[in-house]
Amino acid sequence: MRNPKALLQKLLFSCSQNRAFPLVYNSSPPYSLARVQTYVEVYMKWKKDPYFDSIDSIHRSLELKPVIAVKNFFISSSSSSSQENYSIPVSAISKKGLGFGISIKVARFLRNYPSFFDEFKGPQHDLPWFRLTDKAIELDKEERIVYEEFKDDIMERLKKLILMSGRRKVLPLKVIKGLHWNLGLPDEFFKDPLGYIGDECFEIVDIEDGLKGLAVLDDCSNKILSTMQKNAMKRGVYGGGADEAIEFPLYPSKGLRLKQKIKVWLAEFQKLPYVSPYDDSSCLDPDSDISEKRVVGLLHELLCLFVEHAAERKTLFCLKKPLMLPQKVHKAFERHPHMFYLSLKNKTCTAILKEAYCDNASIDPHPLAKVRKSYIALMKESACILKNIRMKNSSIKTSDEENVCHDDLDCEDDERSHLTEV
Repeated sequence: MRNPKALLQKLLFSCSQNRAFPLVYNSSPPYSLARVQTYVEVYMKWKKDPYFDSIDSIHRSLELKPVIAVKNFFISSSSSSSQENYSIPVSAISKKGLGFGISIKVARFLRNYPSFFDEFKGPQHDLPWFRLTDKAIELDKEERIVYEEFKDDIMERLKKLILMSGRRKVLPLKVIKGLHWNLGLPDEFFKDPLGYIGDECFEIVDIEDGLKGLAVLDDCSNKILSTMQKNAMKRGVYGGGADEAIEFPLYPSKGLRLKQKIKVWLAEFQKLPYVSPYDDSSCLDPDSDISEKRVVGLLHELLCLFVEHAAERKTLFCLKKPLMLPQKVHKAFERHPHMFYLSLKNKTCTAILKEAYCDNASIDPHPLAKVRKSYIALMKESACILKNIRMKNSSIKTSDEENVCHDDLDCEDDERSHLTEV
């Protein structure tokens, strides 16, 4: 006869690995046992919100991105003799447009932004050269001061993003580079990540497919509270327990009404335990409401880390695998229109965190946000400059045409007087 003690141990071990025996001891938090998904598939019509569609810091950011990339190229490529105004010949940049995300000729692109780039004739052969304007140089200096003074803040945001990746605590450098604009990372970071960070908490590791990744060491991955948890503690409605519920702040757009079935589901959804994006979620059933609350909380925290607290929806798709997001993660934005707004401006879909623009005190602003707004204001000046140039050229053309007419009239008068004398 078999050893009954060994048989019992084997049975208990097999039960602990099976979710069908919830009474057996399990080290996972209690909410991991939830397997219910009660969301009701009801069609919700998209509602346009003029307020979120008119935020320049979000929608002009896409236009600003290549301008800043070219500006940085001017600064890094200028020779020692031309560093005072950072000037380069157009030939030095004319074939690099695609690398900057420019779809038109680079010379035309530079002429579209005279408030950033000033055109002049070069020292040889009268070839076109461009230099940075004084205002662009001044803003670049302000930007570099921000990078120096708030380096720890920006690196902390990067660290938080990496810690959302679960147990491995690593993100591919390729993914980080794809989000560098959203995170506000400087170009110098990618030349030598560890050298720029100067922190022993990070390391470069090899991951699958021969890629390099940036990892956070275990000794530096202490308990981190999300923005939701911090705000709930301030309000006195959260004590830090694993099974405590935190209700997401909701900001309904004017005229947006949810179906009654969705309202009932949302009320129950808010009562579910809050799962921090920095906690291990591998024990969750991906088809449960708990899992969806974790995804929504992760997207909320992710947008809190970004400069504009918004991002193109397609940009977030590269995070599906590293952050263990579901294949249809975009559905979370559509199911929670009181938390996120999907803007369709600029022929793209931009996910905006409503809380960041409806409650200024709840989310810490990114250190780079103010400088970005100054860049956008300078970019707007280009439109005024170009308009004045067109008006000036139009008046000159009109004046020339009038002079031609006067000359023709004078010629006709001379001919008539000559015929009269004859």
